[in-house]
Amino acid sequence: MSALSLVPAGEARIELRCKNSRFIGTAGPAPSVAEARGLVARLRGEFPDASHQVYAFAVGAGASVTHGMSDDGEPSGTAGRPVLAVVQGSGLGDVVVVITRYFGGTRLGTGGLVKAYGSTAKAVLEVLPRVEKVAVAAVRLVLPYELHARVRLLIGEAEGEIEKEEFGAQITLSLQLRRDRTEALDRVLQELSAGRVRLKYPG
Repeated sequence: MSALSLVPAGEARIELRCKNSRFIGTAGPAPSVAEARGLVARLRGEFPDASHQVYAFAVGAGASVTHGMSDDGEPSGTAGRPVLAVVQGSGLGDVVVVITRYFGGTRLGTGGLVKAYGSTAKAVLEVLPRVEKVAVAAVRLVLPYELHARVRLLIGEAEGEIEKEEFGAQITLSLQLRRDRTEALDRVLQELSAGRVRLKYPG
């Protein structure tokens, strides 16, 4: 699996109208289920008189994704499910989409609701800013003093971030490293140290 995945870089909002009903689409980052539900709660406070607050989210990326959705009183399958389908097809992770509806007095029917909610979700995701999320790993290194400067240089070249250095009989480094860089760095370290230094994964 690639170490990179697309996630929201911020929030976006659009509004569509369908037979006098207003559909306000808001999308934003949701690194956790709690944060997804937090955006829903925030919008309930922002639009307290709305008829419905339909939402869908995808927390995580790749093979490890948690999905959730709500029709919020709309007929089952006409609101949350089409929004979730758009979210799943977007290629985004850690994202929540909330569709706020103000009923305009004209019933849209099952097909009309599916189309309106799906179209609003698609429209807001089209304008949502995106950024690459990099999967990182926490790793440790134990090395002799004579290799300290060289190893620090290699870590920098691999875009690793040293979080802690402990100096004892040897030096122990704790760092954050992109998962797609771990294998190459481990190989270089072993070549440099004749197999004495290699990446260790805590826990």
